[in-house]
Amino acid sequence: MDAPAAQDFDDGLWEPERLSTFRWRKVVVFGTAATVFTGVGIWIVLSGSSGPRTLLAHTTPAPGRTSWEAAVPPPSVGVLPSGGPSSSGTAEKAGPGGVAAPATRVDPTAASEPPANPATAEPPTDPATAESPATTTESPVDTLPTRVTAKDARRIHGRYARELSIAQSKMDAKAMGRLEHGLALEMSRAAFQTARMEGTQVGAGMWPRPKLWIPRDSTGTTDWFVAVAHQQKVAQVSLVMASTPAGWRLTTFTADTRPVPAPLPEIATDSEGYATSLPENATGLRATPRQVARAHLASLQSTRPDARFADGPWTSEAALFWRQERAQLERAGWKLSLSYRPEGAVRSLMTSDGGALVWYAARSTDLRTARRAGALVTLKGAAAVRTGNKAFSRSASVTYGRMYAAYIPPAGSNERVRVLGEWSEVLESHGT
Repeated sequence: MDAPAAQDFDDGLWEPERLSTFRWRKVVVFGTAATVFTGVGIWIVLSGSSGPRTLLAHTTPAPGRTSWEAAVPPPSVGVLPSGGPSSSGTAEKAGPGGVAAPATRVDPTAASEPPANPATAEPPTDPATAESPATTTESPVDTLPTRVTAKDARRIHGRYARELSIAQSKMDAKAMGRLEHGLALEMSRAAFQTARMEGTQVGAGMWPRPKLWIPRDSTGTTDWFVAVAHQQKVAQVSLVMASTPAGWRLTTFTADTRPVPAPLPEIATDSEGYATSLPENATGLRATPRQVARAHLASLQSTRPDARFADGPWTSEAALFWRQERAQLERAGWKLSLSYRPEGAVRSLMTSDGGALVWYAARSTDLRTARRAGALVTLKGAAAVRTGNKAFSRSASVTYGRMYAAYIPPAGSNERVRVLGEWSEVLESHGT
């Protein structure tokens, strides 16, 4: 892995103007319910005979229910422990789940004028600060390297899955503090709060037959591992467990709930079956893991697809969704501002082809502000629940926790970076 990272990825500031233009979230159908999990918003226009027109727009990629489990329930309890907090990755959740993006209802009551192999890698390093679209607001989770074995990891994950299912069924926010850490914990607790406000219950259960990948560094120790599970017609999920001062906790979770999830790349292992962890500035890839995370978030913030990423629900479709959302709001006299800030460590595993499978997280905010009087905005989904379904005349904002998994091809490859899963949750919403 000594080849230099591709030159077209800049590790400096990411400015919207520098992102190439191309055409988040996707529409997932589970059972009979259609759930919007990405920035592919569906606009619905409702017209009154003589009253004001109402426009509905999904302001953030997410499903229509409160938690990802609501849209993608985990397998029945009783199977081998596997999933993390409601394992899913494209809806809002009560344990790592996907995101349900709220929608915005614009009521332009006074607006008729449309406006314009061997484990030798180092442990993850602290992510460098990205000053433009994304700025790391929190340092990575403090970890305690240990000599965890495959047996230890399976025991740790199994206990986590069992206790998570119980905590979810009781929506016990305090118990979640013993299972998750950082942004993941904040997202799970937010899902519980939203469910209580809505008078619903989050999904609970365990995922079957998880496959574990335990990375070791040059000293033979590790401070994190990954569990991957796939339940046909439900979801493919990945959970990152890290050794923190408080014990082993889930720190990252993603899911792909499409009928046919994209296959994950094969992980490289040594003669003992251990994987190789890579640092955030690892070379030998089309770009370093940190650069890829920044570029992805910058593309979403700028609403411009980045040609270095393969098309999909969390890349080109999400960017398209946001552009459509902005256009609809502008026609109603409102302005949309987006912000995506990286949060926590970027963790990576070497793949057998010399590439990397990476996990990273962010905190995003979509802010809508009125440019002229008369038009009202009402949020939808979890954001609406948190604002009491009120209509706002001056501003409306939603803040999300978001987590992603992506594959980075090796240097020299013509393949594009692929985003393979996500979990997002509404953390808070406000309006005036």
